[in-house]
Formats: sequence, C-alpha cells, structure tokens
Amino acid sequence: MISVCIDVSIQERCPDAVLGLLQCNVQIRKDDAQLLELFHEKIAELSEVDLAHANKREYIQSTRKAYKALGKDPNRYRCSAEAMCRRIAKERGLYDINNVVDINNYLSICSGYSMGTYDLAHINGQITWMRAPEGTAYQGIGKDVLNIEFLPALFDDNGPFGNPTSDNTRAMITDDTKEILLVYYTFNGGERLEELLALAQDLLAKYASATDFEIKILK
Repeated sequence: MISVCIDVSIQERCPDAVLGLLQCNVQIRKDDAQLLELFHEKIAELSEVDLAHANKREYIQSTRKAYKALGKDPNRYRCSAEAMCRRIAKERGLYDINNVVDINNYLSICSGYSMGTYDLAHINGQITWMRAPEGTAYQGIGKDVLNIEFLPALFDDNGPFGNPTSDNTRAMITDDTKEILLVYYTFNGGERLEELLALAQDLLAKYASATDFEIKILK
C-alpha cells in the first residue's frame, strides 16, 4: 500500500482521528442497474429526513467537532457527508457519475463518514494527512477555487489533493483511472471501520471488477 501518515498537526487537535484506507485496481464504467437501484433506494430513504436533522447523525457530528478544533467553521465548510445528506433532504438527489464515485458516495451517505477516492496515477510520494496551512487553496471538483486552510487535508509531494469537504481535480476519478485509494475520514476512533472497509471491498469487487485489495486502518 502507498505510504500514508497522520501529521502531529491533526493528532494534537483531534486525538481520535483515524483513516480507513483501501487500495485496489478497478475498472471504471457506468453504473449497472443493480448499483443504481441500491444507490437510489438509500437516497429515497434519506430524503425522508428533515433538513434540520441532516447534520445530527453521530459521525457527521464528530467531523463537525473536529473542524471546530482545527479552526474551521463547519457551517461554512460542510463535510461532504453532511452536504450530500442536506442535498438529499432538500429532495435534490445526487448525480450518477460512475461506478467508483457512486460507490464512494453510497458508502458515505450510508455511514455518515466523509470519504474520498483518488486516482493513484496522479499522486506522488508519501501521503500526509495534515492541517492545511493558512492560505492553502486548490481547485475543487465542480467548484471554484476552494479555501482549504485549516481543513484536515491529504498532501503528497505535489501539494494537497483531498479533504473531507471537497477534493482537488488533480487526483479525481476519470474514465482512465486504473488504481485507486479509497479513504474514510473519521474523528471518533474509527468506529465501524473494519465493517465499512469490508463493505467497500465487496461493492468494488462486485460493481467495479476490483482486484488486488490492500486495506489498512491508520491511527
């Protein structure tokens, strides 16, 4: 597995921060009917949740508390799990992108953990999970340039590429992606991570013909 470490800048402020990591080879394609049905059933279930309660789920709350500890306003910079659940509560649904991205999003809305999945062909050197320094910014996927200072972001030799709010376009999943790193961002000691990583493996094997799995829980 690619080398990943957690920097002291996160450990000091968020001592219960844990990453769930899964690396594998995949085949990118459009969602098949079974995956779409699974995805849309969960969206329909969550659409029944009142908007005012969309951020009250336990794992979303733990991420919000971590953002405050790191110096980031969780109301201005919502984590991706919360943002998706709010969108669903507003009955706006979620876009179907491709099999790997939609598996990522399905796992996130099911668990309440924010997640990211990255193309390893565009990551260089060791990955460090750290509090982004003041003034750090990058191009978010489907967004303008995003101010990521103080967010818990993944950095490689070329700079930041992912965090629990929004990922950078550099390592995004495309039709050319062959090998991925799937990341669960957790701030509660990694509760249920073994179970959720196993579910991720099952879904990727079934719907993305994934092989050569490597799994790690990093504390």
